[in-house]
Amino acid sequence: MSLLLLLAANAASAEILVTASLTPVDEANSPASATVIDARRVDALGEAQTIDLLRLVPGVSVAQTGARGSQAQVRIRGAEANHSLLFIDGIRFTDPAAGNEARFETLTADGIGRIEVVRGPQSALWGSEAIGGVIALETPDAAPGLSISGLGEYGSRDSLRLAGTVAAGGERGGATLTVSRQESDGIDILGGGGGDRDGYGNTTIGLKGVARPAENAEFGVAARYVDAYAEFDGTDPLTFLRADTDDNSTTRTGAVRVWATLGTDPGTPWRFTVDGQYLGSANRNFDGDVPLNRSFGDRFAVSGKLERRLDLGGTRHSLIALVEREDESFKARDQEFGGFTDQDRTRGRTAFVGEWRADWGDVLTTDLAVRHDDFNRFADETTFRAGALARLGGGFAIAGSYGEGIAQPTFFDLYGFFPGSFVGNPDLIPERSREFELGLRWQSERAALSVTAFDARLRDEIVGTFDSTTFLSSAANATGISKRRGVELAGALTPIDGLRLSANYTWLDAKDQQVAGTPRLREVRRPRHSANAAFDYEAGPLTLGGSVAYVGKRRDTDFDLFPAATVMLGDYALVGFRAAYRLTSAIEAFGRIENAFDADYQDVVGYATPGRAVHAGLRLRFGA
Repeated sequence: MSLLLLLAANAASAEILVTASLTPVDEANSPASATVIDARRVDALGEAQTIDLLRLVPGVSVAQTGARGSQAQVRIRGAEANHSLLFIDGIRFTDPAAGNEARFETLTADGIGRIEVVRGPQSALWGSEAIGGVIALETPDAAPGLSISGLGEYGSRDSLRLAGTVAAGGERGGATLTVSRQESDGIDILGGGGGDRDGYGNTTIGLKGVARPAENAEFGVAARYVDAYAEFDGTDPLTFLRADTDDNSTTRTGAVRVWATLGTDPGTPWRFTVDGQYLGSANRNFDGDVPLNRSFGDRFAVSGKLERRLDLGGTRHSLIALVEREDESFKARDQEFGGFTDQDRTRGRTAFVGEWRADWGDVLTTDLAVRHDDFNRFADETTFRAGALARLGGGFAIAGSYGEGIAQPTFFDLYGFFPGSFVGNPDLIPERSREFELGLRWQSERAALSVTAFDARLRDEIVGTFDSTTFLSSAANATGISKRRGVELAGALTPIDGLRLSANYTWLDAKDQQVAGTPRLREVRRPRHSANAAFDYEAGPLTLGGSVAYVGKRRDTDFDLFPAATVMLGDYALVGFRAAYRLTSAIEAFGRIENAFDADYQDVVGYATPGRAVHAGLRLRFGA
């Protein structure tokens, strides 16, 4: 499975996957198709935004509506934008007030020490939205001792980036606090050179603390607050065409998670974890200084997980049971229509999950999981996942899996957002997907190769409808079946100490069928061909990092034309490079360049994207 060692100090080192199972597992023993970007690669590339790191993962496509800060959508293996489930330090970070999507445009890379992407349906483990896969961002654990670090960077378009981290650790745990600020004058998103610049700003605070009062117990807390502001060009209120407008929005998201675990020692036969988390979001839209509308969402979840680990006749087994309760609320308010679109909604679910992992000697690993979601607003769903990994010898292994995924209707789908225009459909049922995949892996001490083929079917897709007699729009479950299939190739190489290379290629065939019996049409904003390469290099005081992200031609829909027409967006390649040099043990100077060859491209039809940008700065490190 395309993955493995996007990064390890060498190709043979072990990475731990945190979302491929209900309990962390060694990637070498997991059938899951996953990619890990570790702290060394994150630091070497020096990207300001996490989406520019996600671009480098096989099977992942990114579409951003203009410059930094504007809406960014991530699609995994051709799935929809609200089919990617995001965790940050274990907190479910999709926004119930934004169509169940994660707000990737608000996620900076400062303070992130690890990125994990598990591809393919994972709803049997994690529930709704995990159709395309799961993305997990992690704050690094505090190292022993006290450390303080800071980063300051300035670059093109008056871009400013500041970040500071304080970490303290010891034998019994540690804590890390990161505060970052990014802002820029941006670009004219509409393009053409006649409009004003659309800037953005982002303040993020992250906290993670873990205490281990005994060898077999752990208590933790993680919290994150994001305050993001973005200007963008919307549509003319009279013609509904794209126009150079004064639209801007603010997004504030706060979340906290607490957990306690007994049985952290791998040799202990029992492990028990209780987890509670809360997320609240507030999204506000303006025309200049004039308020237009607001939406608010919150989510509260509690869970209990019990794991039994045992050895039987040379085989090792983990039996895991989890019970989870989640409640969400949604509020919408407007000023432009006199409160006519206001609404207050709630929903909840109770989930029961079981997983059985087994190592049958040193040859075979199997993983089975089943989940039942009891929804209070629509039909219940049961999902299943099964995977196996067989080691063939000589560094070869073959892995295969079957997985099912679901995505619950959004609050807008169920209840609408404007009674005189878009009405909801409370009879909707969750979207359902199932996927088969088969992969071959080879790994040696300094190299790794993998090839993975997958085939997915999406049923009951939620699509828009229009009644020509009432002129009302709504949503319905499609009667057709959408198909997504593809091949992912990946390789990693450590030719010399200090240098790590990785590359991948994805071929994707994603086709949509909304009405049974009609022809399937190629999905928009999903490239058929994409490829990436990256490297990091360390030698004494010098650190280098670079990447190339190639995106092939994609289709999109131009709604400025009547009737709306399908257009083809050209292919492009984004090249980035960063060089850093430690002047002293505490001071590092660096420079980096984005879009080095000034590619002129569009992720979304009609919206310009940034050209070449150059940045330089200093990083200070004191203490451990």
